Amino acid sequence: MMLSEYEWQAVLLSLKVSGLAVVCSLPLGILMAWILVRCRFPGKSLLDSIIHLPLVLPPVVIGYLLLVVMGRRGFIGQRLYEWFGFSFSFSWHGAVLASAVVAFPLMVRAIRQSLEAVDPKLELAARTLGASPWRVFFTITLPLSVPGVIVGIVLAFARSLGEFGATITFVSNIPGETRTIPLAMYTLIETPGAESAAARLCVLAILLSLAALLISDWLAKRSRIRLGG
Repeated sequence: MMLSEYEWQAVLLSLKVSGLAVVCSLPLGILMAWILVRCRFPGKSLLDSIIHLPLVLPPVVIGYLLLVVMGRRGFIGQRLYEWFGFSFSFSWHGAVLASAVVAFPLMVRAIRQSLEAVDPKLELAARTLGASPWRVFFTITLPLSVPGVIVGIVLAFARSLGEFGATITFVSNIPGETRTIPLAMYTLIETPGAESAAARLCVLAILLSLAALLISDWLAKRSRIRLGG
């Protein structure tokens, strides 16, 4: 399957955006999952609902909210531009942000389920032996949660590859800058005579997503074997 330069550009940009979206959101995803599992406080249900809100909101709504908050004239985005000369609007940075927001709930859910399976008695035993909370987390809790973390990473990556609505609303459809695989397919579908190129990108998107899921399953199995599961 030979791809044109236009198609390769969209593929490489999609991989770049999806990879950075996962890397940037992973620390926060682990933190939010740990808070939801191990902490009790007023408003916990509200926090849980807010984290999972992108799962039920139309992606276009998410893109509009990002535009209002993080756009060049947005509440936060305007200050970022005035103070640092940096803007998420109409750039691949904005595509990364949109993908991270949309995929974040899937990451948190997978990591949360894995953390819930960690026996709190193991953590308590380590603390009674003098280990600090940070050491307990990084030597016991996190290693035992690795399978869920891996699943969360791959699910978020696959979801980012397919992100369309929030991206096109927030950062538009700019060739070489924000035109990922879904946006490139949208453009090709609207272009007469470009059906074959759209079909190639469709097949490639399916293969990439399938490969991500297979790799996720393989890594999760290896992690469970190492942990004695």
